[in-house]
Amino acid sequence: MTSLSPPDSLGRDLRALRKSRGLTLAEVADAMDRSIGWMSQVERDLSAPNMDEIKALARVLDVSVSTFFGQAPALAGEEGIIVRANARRPVGKRADGLVEELLSPDLTDDFEVVHSTFAPGASRPDDVLRPTQEVGFIVSGQLELTIAGKTHTLFPGDSFRVRGEPFNWANITGTPCVAIWVIAPPVY
Repeated sequence: MTSLSPPDSLGRDLRALRKSRGLTLAEVADAMDRSIGWMSQVERDLSAPNMDEIKALARVLDVSVSTFFGQAPALAGEEGIIVRANARRPVGKRADGLVEELLSPDLTDDFEVVHSTFAPGASRPDDVLRPTQEVGFIVSGQLELTIAGKTHTLFPGDSFRVRGEPFNWANITGTPCVAIWVIAPPVY
């Protein structure tokens, strides 16, 4: 069963997302029509944003609202260390045919690890371009990955790297493709 409240690390996650986008406290506070003090308190978990404020934060930080929800509570002593299979937090913007879950305990590291499942026939024809370094590993299925205009067919056990180049993907098969992505800095 998943929680309907934000994770305990909400403030730390918000700070990490803000910093990964090169935004200041003042810029985020201004975009939300809130004070810098309020934003600082939220990032330090001294104040909890309401649902409208969480939606506004998601918009300003360009993430899905689900990034802040859907995580089952960690077992005692495992907080910030272990992520159980039933406790993965959904991330991403829910592109058609793509389900992404955060494997990292939170977004406070210099990188994030994401479990991606590409549905049969799913594709992202528009290029993704972000200031990151990404490494991926195909666990199962097959993925067509186009990096900087060159298409590569990836199979289980294959890995890849993207260094800020435009990329897109397609699963042209009739079976799901599962990949593990490591992204630095965190983008979700």
